[in-house]
Amino acid sequence: MSSPLLKRELGIFGATLMGLGSILGTGVFVSIGIAAEVAGPGVILAVGMAAFVAVCNGLNSAQLAANHPVSGGTYEYGYKYLNPWLGFTAGWMFLLAKTASAATAALGFAGYFLNAVGVADRTYLILTALGSLAAITLIVLTGIRRSNIANTAIVSVTLLSLAVFVAVGLPEVRWEIATVQNHSSIGSIFQATALMFVAYSGYARITTMSEEVREPRQTIPKAIIFTLVLTMLLYVGVAVVVAGAGGADKLSLPGGTTAPLEVIARSFRIPGVSQLLAVGAITAMLGVLLNLILGLSRIWLAMGRRLDMPRVLARLNPSGTTPYVAVVVVEVTIALLILVGDVKTTWSFSAFSVLIYYAITNLAALQLSPAERLYPQWLAWVGLGNCLFLAFWVERQIWLTGLALIVAGLIWRAIVRIPARN
Repeated sequence: MSSPLLKRELGIFGATLMGLGSILGTGVFVSIGIAAEVAGPGVILAVGMAAFVAVCNGLNSAQLAANHPVSGGTYEYGYKYLNPWLGFTAGWMFLLAKTASAATAALGFAGYFLNAVGVADRTYLILTALGSLAAITLIVLTGIRRSNIANTAIVSVTLLSLAVFVAVGLPEVRWEIATVQNHSSIGSIFQATALMFVAYSGYARITTMSEEVREPRQTIPKAIIFTLVLTMLLYVGVAVVVAGAGGADKLSLPGGTTAPLEVIARSFRIPGVSQLLAVGAITAMLGVLLNLILGLSRIWLAMGRRLDMPRVLARLNPSGTTPYVAVVVVEVTIALLILVGDVKTTWSFSAFSVLIYYAITNLAALQLSPAERLYPQWLAWVGLGNCLFLAFWVERQIWLTGLALIVAGLIWRAIVRIPARN
């Protein structure tokens, strides 16, 4: 018996805001600062290069989702257009990367919030992170419509804070240093590009929820394009301010900083920007957490439907708006990482995992028939080549660990599918 489908309740505006809510979090508030430390003013070039790769991947994701609009994203595209093993690998890498990212977002929210109220205690950090996880999970359990309302409010505050940061920061820019004519090596720019690509990758949330989008063939491509264009413009503005209003020297604090934009904003002549930015960062982390729980639960749902994970994960609530068992599983796994996980290497690991995920996306897009294809085939070749190149540009121990986890996941699938065949 086939599993029931989720209701289609999202239009272009709602889907675009879901994409923005997934992207505008740790990506803009943390990764641009990290990339600026790596590449200096070359971060502006890295933002543009990462945007190009993201556009290739985004358009290929869009045409796959338009032709196969069910929950699961590249996990489902791999099954349909490639083979079950590649489909499973895509889903597995998504779960690994984004569960760790969700724990990071919860801890990031707790860190910003406690810093704002003047509390510095690890116990309170853990408790606040768990509290935010519980609250956001309850919102997700009420269904996509209320999740969308909450996301709209969160994204609005985040966009306002970033717009003020760019508007106030641009007059502070020293244009002679906000250029790519600097001593940054090609290697440092490639590394920064890999880091910045992850900062764009939240648009995948639109495709993982494509089963809940109205008129997916028209809505999904437009929502992804709108999301990427708005994000690129915002990132370029932020990168120019970060690189030109003081440069990487302001970010090189002892032990690093989790709030690089706030560090830059403190030097602005107009007061109050750093405080507004802190509020925007807090809402952004909540938005990322909300959208990651939504996206992760839809992957668990899809894997449960195909018996790559227990079938109970495919259960929906009576109104057919939420895979409630999958949402609870997501909450528990994120909570465990909050309690025991060291997330220092999460960003690099997420970069590898997400790039492998999108390499499979592009490979699937190459299999589309001429009638199904919405965009030129060369986009898929360019996306595939760039993803594979950047994935292995991260630290050696990161990609070796990633490959080992891929093998572990495939062994798991082989074991659990044996009873299903008997």
